[in-house]
Amino acid sequence: MKAGRAPDVRILSGAALDAALDDVARLRMAVFHSYPYLYDGDLGYERRYLQTYRDSPGAIVVGAFDGARLVGASTGAPLEDHADDFAAAFADQGLPLTDIFYCAESVLLPEYRGRGVGHAFFDEREAHARALGRQISVFCSVQRPADHPLKPQGYAPLDAFWRARGYAPLPGVVANFRWKDIDADAETDHPLQFWMRRLESD
Repeated sequence: MKAGRAPDVRILSGAALDAALDDVARLRMAVFHSYPYLYDGDLGYERRYLQTYRDSPGAIVVGAFDGARLVGASTGAPLEDHADDFAAAFADQGLPLTDIFYCAESVLLPEYRGRGVGHAFFDEREAHARALGRQISVFCSVQRPADHPLKPQGYAPLDAFWRARGYAPLPGVVANFRWKDIDADAETDHPLQFWMRRLESD
């Protein structure tokens, strides 16, 4: 691909989705291996996890392609599809899960970043959420200590990008997920802070 040219972003469904899911799993493992997730991935787990997006009628999977090669992917689903994981985090917020759309992962290979794909991923998922009648969009980001030993020099979080999209952290709304870090021997809990924006004003 020519330098600076954006990948082709399109929604995946049916046979195209089935064909892409293993590539989405490998992308998740590759991108989340880096800081701040430091995820030591497992393809079997990834396949089971991504089954949600095949089974849920309200889910969306968006792919970014360089020719036929999948170089990025983004997913989302109604929050109640993830109720077992997230219900406790939202228990005291007074927000019905059925009003909320969950923007899950956005993964993109480093050499394709800075070309507008991140915005395209959010645009597609938020449009899908509105079409489902959802009033709220959320996602979550892993929290790491400022002095984490594997934090790269010059690392900059995506907070400014997310705020520019209209999102803000939800105070106290934190989920805990378990996975194995690349420098660990076993799975440990990781706090994930939820961010939210309301969609009805658009």
